[in-house]
Amino acid sequence: MPDNLQFPKNFLWGAAASAHQVEGGNHNDWSEWELANAERLAAEAEKRFGRLPSWPMIREQTTRPENYISGRACDHYRRFREDFDIARSLGHTSHRFSIEWSRIEPEEGRFDEHEIEHYREVIMALRERGMEPFVTLWHWTLPVWLRDKGGVESKEFPKYFARYVQNIVSSLGTSVRFWITLNEPDIQPMNAYFRGLWPPQRTGILAYSQAVHQLIRAHKAAYQVIKTISPNAQIGVSKDNVYFESANWNPWNILLRMFADYFWNHYFFNAISGHQDFVGLNYYFHNRIDWWYQRNENRKISDLGWELYPAGFYFVLKDLARYKKPIYVTENGLADMQDEKRAQFIKDCIASMKRAIGEGVDVRGYFYWSLLDNFEWDKGFWPRFGLMEIDYKTLERKIRPSAREFKRIIDELSL
Repeated sequence: MPDNLQFPKNFLWGAAASAHQVEGGNHNDWSEWELANAERLAAEAEKRFGRLPSWPMIREQTTRPENYISGRACDHYRRFREDFDIARSLGHTSHRFSIEWSRIEPEEGRFDEHEIEHYREVIMALRERGMEPFVTLWHWTLPVWLRDKGGVESKEFPKYFARYVQNIVSSLGTSVRFWITLNEPDIQPMNAYFRGLWPPQRTGILAYSQAVHQLIRAHKAAYQVIKTISPNAQIGVSKDNVYFESANWNPWNILLRMFADYFWNHYFFNAISGHQDFVGLNYYFHNRIDWWYQRNENRKISDLGWELYPAGFYFVLKDLARYKKPIYVTENGLADMQDEKRAQFIKDCIASMKRAIGEGVDVRGYFYWSLLDNFEWDKGFWPRFGLMEIDYKTLERKIRPSAREFKRIIDELSL
């Protein structure tokens, strides 16, 4: 592959965020769960994080209940223009964000026009800065009324989701080209309906399977709604795909790899065949299999203990080429509070992406996760993923050196 390979014309560069993690002031199933579980999560901090090399730096924060309450978060709801100004100064030509369903439909069937207007202003702010909006319609949180009706697991969920989508797209559709219906419809059911870690803390394969099934139905219904309203819209999901690797040619390892690859990486995509215009990839994980899963060497890890394995990014992209759809990398990042590994990680991941593009894989955009430090769900505020560092006491934004290195790479590859 030539070093001077040019990326596709109009390749999109940017970063991503989700409403609940950055906006502040949300009232939904997660915000209520945070209040009910903050004391417990703080008490369990050492059990959960004590093994991490970062533990001495995070001990004080993780053992305080307020770490687990999203509260005002980054106040992005009010400061989005400032944040977009910074993103544009860093060379970003696109931005991925999510709409908070609980703001739009706080009560069943009542749609808040003021909140719809807010997201219209967000989209306009991006357009004014020459940035393409990628809009995620569901990034895990639910209105409280829908939680009380059974949430994602309910057979009625696709109906309620389609109604919400119809309202949003009817209001905003002319200003949005790219819609992401669902974020990681594998991770959320795994943690909320199988492992019992996230609300509603259900456990077991039946609850998990039911949740995944309803999300498949919800995506298909939303796809039809969007296409009816906006036929030229481009629609996909953002899905977490893993590079499963057999440690050797042991037949058992190969069988485990094939099983995991099919059910984790491809089951959902196969189920929505004919109902996606692009593939959205969130790449974080490598899984080395040696008689069982997660036998990684972990030579480099993030603050969360996740293995940093940019080489696997290439193989995941190559694998997704089977769908013959454009690919957008909708998330790729790491928790790195000292900003010691982020610049090299981004550089290595983009090199893997460049290799895949050089071999014919149709990748058209890359969004780093995330633009801002944010509220990392049941882990709270301590993991630092942002290109911008947030002082949670003053809400001051500070551009990290890795963000400037990312800009340098963008400039170099956009010539």
